[in-house]
Amino acid sequence: MTAHGYANHSPTDKLETFSFERRAPLAEDVVIDIQYCGICHSDIHSARNEWGGTIYPFVPGHEIVGRVTAVGNNVSKFKKGDLVGIGCLVDSCRHCEPCNHGLEQYCENGWTGTYNSEDKIGGTKHNVTYGGYSDTITVDQRFVLNIPENLDAAGSAPLLCAGITTYSPLRHWKVGPGQKVGVIGLGGLGHMGVKFAHAMGAHVVMITTSPEKGKDARKLGADEVLLSTDAEAMSAAAGTFDFLLNTIPVGHNTDPYMNLLKLDSTMVIVGAVEALTNVSGVPFIFKRRNMAGSLIGGLPETQEMLDFCGKHNITCDIELIDMKDVNTAYDRTVAGDVKYRFVIDMATL
Repeated sequence: MTAHGYANHSPTDKLETFSFERRAPLAEDVVIDIQYCGICHSDIHSARNEWGGTIYPFVPGHEIVGRVTAVGNNVSKFKKGDLVGIGCLVDSCRHCEPCNHGLEQYCENGWTGTYNSEDKIGGTKHNVTYGGYSDTITVDQRFVLNIPENLDAAGSAPLLCAGITTYSPLRHWKVGPGQKVGVIGLGGLGHMGVKFAHAMGAHVVMITTSPEKGKDARKLGADEVLLSTDAEAMSAAAGTFDFLLNTIPVGHNTDPYMNLLKLDSTMVIVGAVEALTNVSGVPFIFKRRNMAGSLIGGLPETQEMLDFCGKHNITCDIELIDMKDVNTAYDRTVAGDVKYRFVIDMATL
């Protein structure tokens, strides 16, 4: 089955038109006509081989929303016409302990990414997965998600990565009413963290270096803004937070943020996938504080997140672009020039 999309062929190449093969649907497969695909910074890192290991030609995209066009004979969860989504993974071993508990993102035998992973199912001449910057995709029903029909489809696309990346730790650490929750950094992840924490009933504080971003955060649901560059304000807030969601995407000194936590409270890192520049033991030892990490979510939790979004009418704040503008969008994303995610309108492919 021929698919059409955009790919690049080396770290320095621009994305350009590319045709390739998707497998014919198997008994458990769902075929999806892709309507929208979000641009995640991970797409850019991978396309430019900044993390190493990129296999070319490379088709990015793991924030996929579209309509079902066909289902395999054994598919019971979906039917033609359903609005569905695909996130960061399209397969896993399905039998390890995390997989058996719906935590496929922690598969002990290595999950299959929506792009740039070994295609263990096969059915095409390629042995690598190609992502959602394309017109169609075929995925096993276990890894397909229902998108509530009341949600804006384009604004729902980044929920499949940015949304679940922030929802999962908030749920795991049981954020809710009566808690003071800080969201550090206001970007693609941070703006979703503010929306979710607010909808969960917490008192939400946006922690940022930018007064302008603080104004935006209040519109998104933040109750307060704390400028991390204001030493006096940071000192006054020390020991007052029940939970911190840290979305800073680069290495940084964690000590000023750890000092904000109460006794036995936790800061979760979801943004930085590089070395932190300074982590002192003192903030941990004297208040028995914790620092943890979190990676997207499994399929059950991702569906729970989407249902939560449907109930509370939560989507991402996006800028919708044509496919031809994807390379410009990459440059603007790197420059931080987007509020807060780009989404590609696949009708323009």
